[in-house]
Amino acid sequence: MKIFIAGGGTAGHINPALTIADLLVSDLAVKKGDITFIGTKRGFEKDLVPRAGYAIEFITVRGFRRKISFNTIQGILSLMLGMIQARHLIKKEKPDLVIGTGGYVSGPVLYYASRFKIPTLIHEQNALPGVTSKILAKRVDACAISFEESRKYFTECKKVVLTGNPLRDDILSSDRKQCRQNLGIKDNEKLVVVMGGSLGALAINNAMTDLINNEFKDHDFRLIFAPGKKYYEDVKGKIFNNYDGIEIKDYIYNAPEVYHAADLIIARGGAMTISEMMAIGIPSILIPSANVAENHQENNARAIEKAGACKVILDKDLNGKVLYDIMMTLLLDETKLSDMRSNAYEIGIRDAKKRIADMLREMIKVS
Repeated sequence: MKIFIAGGGTAGHINPALTIADLLVSDLAVKKGDITFIGTKRGFEKDLVPRAGYAIEFITVRGFRRKISFNTIQGILSLMLGMIQARHLIKKEKPDLVIGTGGYVSGPVLYYASRFKIPTLIHEQNALPGVTSKILAKRVDACAISFEESRKYFTECKKVVLTGNPLRDDILSSDRKQCRQNLGIKDNEKLVVVMGGSLGALAINNAMTDLINNEFKDHDFRLIFAPGKKYYEDVKGKIFNNYDGIEIKDYIYNAPEVYHAADLIIARGGAMTISEMMAIGIPSILIPSANVAENHQENNARAIEKAGACKVILDKDLNGKVLYDIMMTLLLDETKLSDMRSNAYEIGIRDAKKRIADMLREMIKVS
């Protein structure tokens, strides 16, 4: 049994791929050595995959804009080389199953796997599928989607299943009361968590700096704010109001504990972050990044807003006062906060790993 998993570029593509690989090993008795990742040396996969103990092969492919430029020509040449390399790998190794989790690297690999009649699966994390997923939908055998809104883009796919994004076990197993006790959060206190991802988000950091310095009043709420390692020292240096209830961290290492303790989370619109919050049932204010391909994050956030589980603020409308006013309006309205919590939990998918495992089991005929 040989399995290829192609996906890369960002952690949003790689972490689901690693979780699926772990599923194959734990639930379908596939040997770890029989799983090979296909990625590029430009993406995070070059570090994350070997660290997880899996083999990885590299091909040369990169994204490019449709507007003619030198970068576009480079991108086209890179894609042509990647297609040759992917074809060579598929013919040489003859995998029994190929899984794509997004990013440009998955395109050539899934294309040639389908050409050679090898079973193929796409796992799409976002509400609006990427270009690669949409192009290959009619060629692959099955598509696993994470948002119901995605289904309309996969009408030509032979089989489409709403699986959700596979989550870490510790995200689902923590107890809210115990987590709040561990963090020293009293029953009458509201905890707000603000994060912009591991790299941080400049727009959120600027708004939060303004909010803490000019809007925040002592005892409004407890705050855990993670501006990201890149911006941590800069943000710390700009904040002159140091309240006891405010913790500024370079990164939230105990994410499951903090998530479960939170009454409200302010974050970007990444698919994995949203999936984690919905699975737990956390009200949120989402500030989608405008600097991602095809505006994926806003599409993700709007899907959640439509379900009544979050409020959306765009970067162009964001400042400290706007954010503070919306935060306080929600925190002071327990009924609204409770409704958002219920709506989030209702649309959350907590058994994504089982659903994906069932699809894979059927594809590789494992009982």
